[in-house]
Amino acid sequence: MTEQPTAALARIRFVLVEPSLSGNVGAAARAMKTMGLSRLELVAPRQAPDADALARACGADDLLQRAGIHVDLAGAIVGCRLVIGASARLRTLDWPVLEPPDCARRLLMEAAEGDVALLLGRESSGLTNAELSRCQYLAHIPTEPGFSSLNLAAAAQVFAYEIRRCWREDRREQPAEPGRTVATADELEGLHRHLEETLREIGFGDPDHSKKLLLRLRRLLNRARPDQVEINILRGILSAAQGRKADRRRANPAE
Repeated sequence: MTEQPTAALARIRFVLVEPSLSGNVGAAARAMKTMGLSRLELVAPRQAPDADALARACGADDLLQRAGIHVDLAGAIVGCRLVIGASARLRTLDWPVLEPPDCARRLLMEAAEGDVALLLGRESSGLTNAELSRCQYLAHIPTEPGFSSLNLAAAAQVFAYEIRRCWREDRREQPAEPGRTVATADELEGLHRHLEETLREIGFGDPDHSKKLLLRLRRLLNRARPDQVEINILRGILSAAQGRKADRRRANPAE
Protein backbone atom coordinates (compact mmCIF):
# COMPACT_ATOMS: atom_id res chain seq x y z
CA MET A 1 0.00 0.00 0.00
CA THR A 2 1.37 3.41 -0.97
CA GLU A 3 2.18 5.75 1.89
CA GLN A 4 -0.05 8.82 1.90
CA PRO A 5 1.49 12.25 2.59
CA THR A 6 0.57 13.87 5.89
CA ALA A 7 -1.02 17.27 6.28
CA ALA A 8 2.43 18.62 7.19
CA LEU A 9 3.88 17.58 3.82
CA ALA A 10 0.91 19.18 2.05
CA ARG A 11 1.65 22.50 3.79
CA ILE A 12 5.22 22.77 2.47
CA ARG A 13 5.48 25.05 -0.56
CA PHE A 14 8.39 24.88 -2.97
CA VAL A 15 8.61 28.37 -4.46
CA LEU A 16 10.64 28.73 -7.68
CA VAL A 17 11.56 32.38 -8.21
CA GLU A 18 11.79 33.50 -11.83
CA PRO A 19 12.77 30.12 -13.31
CA SER A 20 14.03 30.61 -16.87
CA LEU A 21 13.85 27.02 -18.13
CA SER A 22 10.49 25.28 -18.19
CA GLY A 23 12.27 21.93 -18.19
CA ASN A 24 13.67 22.72 -14.75
CA VAL A 25 10.17 23.48 -13.51
CA GLY A 26 8.99 20.08 -14.72
CA ALA A 27 12.00 18.30 -13.20
CA ALA A 28 11.44 20.09 -9.88
CA ALA A 29 7.79 18.95 -9.92
CA ARG A 30 8.97 15.38 -10.48
CA ALA A 31 11.48 15.68 -7.62
CA MET A 32 8.72 16.90 -5.32
CA LYS A 33 6.15 14.27 -6.26
CA THR A 34 8.57 11.39 -5.74
CA MET A 35 8.94 12.57 -2.14
CA GLY A 36 5.24 13.15 -1.47
CA LEU A 37 5.28 16.94 -1.81
CA SER A 38 2.52 18.60 -3.77
CA ARG A 39 2.60 22.40 -3.39
CA LEU A 40 4.50 24.13 -6.21
CA GLU A 41 4.46 27.92 -6.59
CA LEU A 42 6.09 29.86 -9.47
CA VAL A 43 7.10 33.51 -9.25
CA ALA A 44 7.25 35.33 -12.60
CA PRO A 45 8.40 32.32 -14.65
CA ARG A 46 9.86 33.18 -18.03
CA GLN A 47 7.19 30.96 -19.58
CA ALA A 48 4.24 28.96 -18.34
CA PRO A 49 4.74 25.18 -18.03
CA ASP A 50 4.89 23.82 -21.57
CA ALA A 51 5.54 20.55 -23.39
CA ASP A 52 9.15 20.48 -22.19
CA ALA A 53 8.02 20.93 -18.59
CA LEU A 54 5.48 18.11 -18.98
CA ALA A 55 8.09 15.82 -20.52
CA ARG A 56 10.54 16.47 -17.65
CA ALA A 57 7.78 16.09 -15.06
CA CYS A 58 7.41 12.40 -16.02
CA GLY A 59 3.97 11.94 -14.47
CA ALA A 60 3.96 14.91 -12.10
CA ASP A 61 1.64 16.75 -14.51
CA ASP A 62 -0.88 17.33 -11.72
CA LEU A 63 1.64 19.42 -9.76
CA LEU A 64 2.26 21.58 -12.83
CA GLN A 65 -1.47 22.01 -13.46
CA ARG A 66 -2.10 23.08 -9.86
CA ALA A 67 1.01 25.25 -9.56
CA GLY A 68 0.31 28.81 -8.52
CA ILE A 69 1.77 31.49 -10.80
CA HIS A 70 2.51 34.82 -9.11
CA VAL A 71 3.75 38.19 -10.35
CA ASP A 72 5.97 38.64 -7.29
CA LEU A 73 7.31 36.79 -4.28
CA ALA A 74 4.83 38.34 -1.87
CA GLY A 75 1.93 36.51 -3.51
CA ALA A 76 3.67 33.14 -3.32
CA ILE A 77 4.31 33.25 0.43
CA VAL A 78 1.08 34.81 1.71
CA GLY A 79 0.01 33.06 4.90
CA CYS A 80 3.34 31.30 5.49
CA ARG A 81 4.51 31.18 9.11
CA LEU A 82 8.06 30.24 8.06
CA VAL A 83 10.06 31.10 4.94
CA ILE A 84 13.48 29.58 4.22
CA GLY A 85 15.58 30.70 1.26
CA ALA A 86 18.05 28.37 -0.46
CA SER A 87 21.34 30.09 -1.20
CA ALA A 88 24.32 28.60 -3.05
CA ARG A 89 26.68 31.09 -1.42
CA LEU A 90 26.93 32.43 2.09
CA ARG A 91 26.10 36.14 2.31
CA THR A 92 28.01 38.99 3.93
CA LEU A 93 25.14 39.70 6.31
CA ASP A 94 25.16 37.14 9.10
CA TRP A 95 21.89 35.25 8.59
CA PRO A 96 21.00 31.97 10.36
CA VAL A 97 22.04 29.15 7.99
CA LEU A 98 20.72 25.58 7.92
CA GLU A 99 22.04 22.59 6.01
CA PRO A 100 19.41 20.44 4.22
CA PRO A 101 18.68 17.97 7.08
CA ASP A 102 18.09 20.78 9.60
CA CYS A 103 16.15 22.74 7.00
CA ALA A 104 13.87 19.75 6.43
CA ARG A 105 13.37 19.23 10.15
CA ARG A 106 12.52 22.89 10.69
CA LEU A 107 10.03 22.93 7.80
CA LEU A 108 8.26 19.81 9.09
CA MET A 109 8.08 21.08 12.67
CA GLU A 110 6.55 24.39 11.58
CA ALA A 111 4.27 22.75 8.97
CA ALA A 112 2.53 20.94 11.83
CA GLU A 113 1.07 24.37 12.69
CA GLY A 114 0.60 26.02 9.27
CA ASP A 115 1.96 26.76 5.80
CA VAL A 116 5.70 27.10 5.22
CA ALA A 117 7.82 27.85 2.15
CA LEU A 118 11.22 26.97 0.73
CA LEU A 119 12.46 29.48 -1.86
CA LEU A 120 14.65 28.35 -4.76
CA GLY A 121 16.09 31.11 -6.92
CA ARG A 122 17.01 31.78 -10.51
CA GLU A 123 19.22 29.32 -12.38
CA SER A 124 21.78 32.03 -13.17
CA SER A 125 21.88 34.15 -10.01
CA GLY A 126 19.80 32.56 -7.25
CA LEU A 127 17.83 34.74 -4.85
CA THR A 128 18.49 38.44 -4.37
CA ASN A 129 19.41 39.88 -0.98
CA ALA A 130 16.00 41.57 -0.89
CA GLU A 131 14.27 38.21 -1.38
CA LEU A 132 16.46 36.55 1.23
CA SER A 133 15.63 39.35 3.66
CA ARG A 134 12.07 37.97 3.76
CA CYS A 135 13.33 34.66 5.13
CA GLN A 136 13.81 33.56 8.72
CA TYR A 137 16.63 31.21 7.70
CA LEU A 138 18.90 30.49 4.75
CA ALA A 139 19.46 26.93 3.60
CA HIS A 140 22.81 25.99 2.09
CA ILE A 141 23.81 22.75 0.36
CA PRO A 142 27.51 22.25 1.19
CA THR A 143 28.96 21.59 -2.27
CA GLU A 144 32.54 21.46 -3.49
CA PRO A 145 33.85 25.06 -3.09
CA GLY A 146 35.49 25.05 -6.49
CA PHE A 147 32.29 23.98 -8.27
CA SER A 148 29.22 24.96 -6.30
CA SER A 149 26.83 25.37 -9.24
CA LEU A 150 23.89 23.03 -8.62
CA ASN A 151 21.01 22.69 -11.08
CA LEU A 152 17.70 24.10 -9.81
CA ALA A 153 15.90 20.76 -10.09
CA ALA A 154 18.82 18.94 -8.47
CA ALA A 155 18.69 21.33 -5.51
CA ALA A 156 14.93 20.76 -5.26
CA GLN A 157 15.57 17.00 -5.18
CA VAL A 158 18.11 17.33 -2.35
CA PHE A 159 15.69 19.29 -0.18
CA ALA A 160 12.69 17.11 -1.10
CA TYR A 161 14.62 13.95 -0.20
CA GLU A 162 15.70 15.35 3.18
CA ILE A 163 12.11 16.34 3.96
CA ARG A 164 10.91 12.84 3.09
CA ARG A 165 13.69 11.21 5.08
CA CYS A 166 12.95 13.27 8.19
CA TRP A 167 9.24 12.59 7.84
CA ARG A 168 9.77 8.84 7.57
CA GLU A 169 12.06 8.75 10.58
CA ASP A 170 9.17 10.18 12.58
CA ARG A 171 11.52 11.72 15.10
CA ARG A 172 10.04 15.18 14.88
CA GLU A 173 9.62 17.05 18.13
CA GLN A 174 6.50 18.99 18.94
CA PRO A 175 6.66 22.61 17.78
CA ALA A 176 8.77 24.68 20.16
CA GLU A 177 5.79 26.89 20.90
CA PRO A 178 2.61 24.84 20.37
CA GLY A 179 -0.49 26.88 19.71
CA ARG A 180 1.45 30.09 19.13
CA THR A 181 0.24 31.85 16.00
CA VAL A 182 3.37 33.45 14.62
CA ALA A 183 3.07 36.27 12.11
CA THR A 184 2.86 35.28 8.47
CA ALA A 185 5.27 36.49 5.80
CA ASP A 186 2.86 39.19 4.60
CA GLU A 187 2.19 40.41 8.15
CA LEU A 188 5.93 40.61 8.81
CA GLU A 189 6.45 42.53 5.58
CA GLY A 190 3.79 45.02 6.65
CA LEU A 191 5.68 45.57 9.91
CA HIS A 192 8.99 46.03 8.07
CA ARG A 193 7.48 48.67 5.78
CA HIS A 194 5.78 50.42 8.69
CA LEU A 195 9.10 50.50 10.55
CA GLU A 196 10.96 51.94 7.55
CA GLU A 197 8.27 54.60 7.08
CA THR A 198 8.36 55.55 10.78
CA LEU A 199 12.16 55.79 10.85
CA ARG A 200 12.00 58.18 7.94
CA GLU A 201 9.25 60.29 9.53
CA ILE A 202 10.94 60.62 12.93
CA GLY A 203 14.29 61.38 11.35
CA PHE A 204 16.14 58.31 12.66
CA GLY A 205 18.89 58.01 10.06
CA ASP A 206 18.18 58.08 6.37
CA PRO A 207 16.70 54.76 5.22
CA ASP A 208 17.63 55.63 1.64
CA HIS A 209 21.28 55.47 2.69
CA SER A 210 20.92 52.91 5.48
CA LYS A 211 20.11 49.68 3.69
CA LYS A 212 22.32 47.70 6.04
CA LEU A 213 20.47 49.11 9.06
CA LEU A 214 17.14 48.05 7.57
CA LEU A 215 18.51 44.59 6.76
CA ARG A 216 19.73 44.20 10.34
CA LEU A 217 16.33 45.23 11.66
CA ARG A 218 14.73 42.68 9.33
CA ARG A 219 17.07 40.03 10.66
CA LEU A 220 16.22 40.97 14.25
CA LEU A 221 12.46 40.72 13.66
CA ASN A 222 12.74 37.55 11.57
CA ARG A 223 14.80 35.91 14.30
CA ALA A 224 12.33 36.99 16.99
CA ARG A 225 9.40 35.30 15.13
CA PRO A 226 6.78 37.69 16.61
CA ASP A 227 3.21 36.46 16.83
CA GLN A 228 0.19 38.36 15.56
CA VAL A 229 -0.49 40.07 18.89
CA GLU A 230 3.14 41.22 19.10
CA ILE A 231 2.97 42.53 15.53
CA ASN A 232 -0.08 44.57 16.49
CA ILE A 233 1.69 45.94 19.58
CA LEU A 234 4.78 46.95 17.58
CA ARG A 235 2.72 48.58 14.86
CA GLY A 236 0.72 50.42 17.51
CA ILE A 237 3.95 51.80 18.97
CA LEU A 238 5.10 52.89 15.51
CA SER A 239 1.75 54.57 14.83
CA ALA A 240 1.98 56.40 18.15
CA ALA A 241 5.48 57.60 17.28
CA GLN A 242 4.23 58.85 13.93
CA GLY A 243 1.31 60.61 15.62
CA ARG A 244 3.52 62.38 18.16
CA LYS A 245 5.80 63.59 15.38
CA ALA A 246 2.78 64.96 13.53
CA ASP A 247 1.53 66.68 16.72
CA ARG A 248 4.91 68.38 17.22
CA ARG A 249 4.88 69.60 13.65
CA ARG A 250 1.45 71.13 14.12
CA ALA A 251 2.55 72.78 17.37
CA ASN A 252 5.84 74.01 15.89
CA PRO A 253 5.36 74.60 12.16
CA ALA A 254 8.91 75.90 11.90
CA GLU A 255 10.41 72.48 12.82
